[in-house]
Amino acid sequence: MKSGYGLLVLAILIGSIGLTGCGTTGVVNLSDPGYTTRQQTGGETTFGLDYRDFEYSAKKAVDSFLNSPLSRTPGSTAPWIMAISRITNDTTLNIDTDQLVKKMRVALLNSGRVMVTTAVGADGPEDAMSMEVRQLRESDEFNQDTVAGRGTMIAPDLSLSGKIIQRVNRVGNKQQADYYFQLTATNIKTGLAYWEFEEVIAKLGPNNDFVW
Repeated sequence: MKSGYGLLVLAILIGSIGLTGCGTTGVVNLSDPGYTTRQQTGGETTFGLDYRDFEYSAKKAVDSFLNSPLSRTPGSTAPWIMAISRITNDTTLNIDTDQLVKKMRVALLNSGRVMVTTAVGADGPEDAMSMEVRQLRESDEFNQDTVAGRGTMIAPDLSLSGKIIQRVNRVGNKQQADYYFQLTATNIKTGLAYWEFEEVIAKLGPNNDFVW
């Protein structure tokens, strides 16, 4: 009996954690009008950030950039070359900021106005192979005509940096979690911010839920 009772209590506790830990019960997204039309229906979400939040914010950011007069290289149809700097996660959530950046990169590349270099980054190259293959220049085992030559890599014009900030406030008998997506594209030659962006994702839900 004790064993069965213990298992019942454990099951109840696990169920309670599932309901409150991620804040899924009765939480609605206040910022995204199209939330209920994308796959999951009913308008409910978590107090955290899900894939729809990243899709929404990335689209907003890309549209904002492409509508900026500085999104085109002056006097040229050539795309900007962009390096990815640090996108800081200043929230209590364990999220990968690449979820946001990758969606932006795909859309910007498809626009024809931006190409991202993977050879340079704030924390080192995303793809180290660009430099690694250049170590083959002195190797007799490789046809030197096929080895990348000196002066062929292209330095970035722009640097993308940003932050995701979380703020939680009580609203009556509910709580609201606001997530600020802040991004900046800096002209590397001048150090001037060529583009600034901020979008807020607001989640409202019961006070018995909480945000991780």
